[in-house]
Amino acid sequence: MAYVPYGYTVKDGVITVDEKAAGQVKEFFEKYISGLSLTVAGEQAGIEKTHSSMGLILKNINYLGNDVYPEIIDKETFDKAEEVRNKRAKDLGRIAELAAFSAPPPIERFKMIKSEGKLPDDPVARAEYLYSLIESEV
Repeated sequence: MAYVPYGYTVKDGVITVDEKAAGQVKEFFEKYISGLSLTVAGEQAGIEKTHSSMGLILKNINYLGNDVYPEIIDKETFDKAEEVRNKRAKDLGRIAELAAFSAPPPIERFKMIKSEGKLPDDPVARAEYLYSLIESEV
């Protein structure tokens, strides 16, 4: 494997829990849920990673356990951390613009003007010419 998430190790070709690092991951989740920032929660848990790496740890569903990874974090804790993360993002205005944005309805009808003359030999010029023949019917 090219990448094994923090808290796990590979032994004899099988991914197992690194007890020390897994304890730090659990502590990180608890401290984050208690109100600390990503970086501070990570530092206090003894994880020396960047802010973005801490965010990836918080969102990594492999910590819940699956066919490959043993469980480190229970679903209740993981869901609570996700709830806290979403609330903080909303409170800080980091997702408000996404919620308020509504895309305009797509234009669904187009027509192609009849081509007059010979197509250019150059593929780029040919593509530009052909695209210039497309018009919206709306």
